[in-house]
Amino acid sequence: MIDLEDYLRRLGHTGSRQPGAQLLSALCARHPAHIPYENIDPLLGTPPSLDPAAVQVKLVQAGRGGYCFEQNLLLQLALQALGFEVTALAARVVWMRPPDAPLRPRSHMLLKVSVPDAGDATTYIADAGFGGNLMDTPLRLVPDEPQRTPHALLRFTQDGDGTYTAETRLPAGWMPMYRFTLEPHTAADYEPLNWYTATHPTSIFCHNLLMERVTPELRVGLFNDRLVQRRPGLPPATTRLATRHEFETVLQEQFGLALEPAQREALWDKVPKGLDQFVTPPL
Repeated sequence: MIDLEDYLRRLGHTGSRQPGAQLLSALCARHPAHIPYENIDPLLGTPPSLDPAAVQVKLVQAGRGGYCFEQNLLLQLALQALGFEVTALAARVVWMRPPDAPLRPRSHMLLKVSVPDAGDATTYIADAGFGGNLMDTPLRLVPDEPQRTPHALLRFTQDGDGTYTAETRLPAGWMPMYRFTLEPHTAADYEPLNWYTATHPTSIFCHNLLMERVTPELRVGLFNDRLVQRRPGLPPATTRLATRHEFETVLQEQFGLALEPAQREALWDKVPKGLDQFVTPPL
C-alpha cells in the first residue's frame, strides 16, 4: 500500500522505526515540514485522487503537497506500515466561524493512534492536514489538558454525547477548530467528502489558494496572494505578493514546489488578489 522507504526519505527520517511515542512525534513533526499543505488541484478544477498509489506518487515521488484527505491518508498508511494501530476519523470544521453558524458537513480527516506506553495504550490524535493551523505534534486524547507545541497551545474538550472539540489558545481565548467523534471511517466514507470539498460551488478550496508548512522555527502560510510567516515569540510578518515572479519564488523557496510553467501560470491567474478575507461564495 505504501513505499515506506520513499516516504521516510521524503521526510528525512533516519532514526528508530520502533512504534512508540517518540517515533509518532518525529513523524508528526517532519511530515508538515517536508510535505506542504496545499489545495492547488481543487483550485484548478481537478478533484484529488484518494487512491493510495496516486497519493504516494503525488506527495512523495512528485514532491507535491495536498490537503487533509491526502495528507492524513498518507500518514495513516505510513503509521500502519510501521506497526501502529490507527483509526481514521472525520470532523466538522468550525474554525473562525460564529458559534451560531449553521452546522456544516464533516469535511476533515484526522487520525486516532494507539501507542503502547508502559504496558498500557495511550490514545493520540495525529493530524497532518488541518490547513490554516497545521499541527506538528501528536496530541494525547485527554479532555481539558492544555498541550504545548512549538507554535501553539492546544487542548480537547468533550461534550456529554462523546463529541470532542479540538481548540487552540488565541489572545482572545480558546478558539474551536473542529469537532469529531471516535466513529471509525473507511476509504469509502472519504470519497464523497473529498468530492464535496473539492467540487462544491461554496467550498473555499475551489476559490482560494491555501498553503502552509511548519517547522519548529517557522510557520509559513500562503492565503491567496498574502504570505504570512510566524516565528515563536515574534509577531507575524505579512507580505502581499504583487507579481508572478514573487509568487513562483515563494512556491519554490518556502514550500519546495516546482510546478510546471503552465501550471504556475494558471495558478497565479486563478488566485484572488488584494483581499484580506477568503472568497466564500454563498449558496
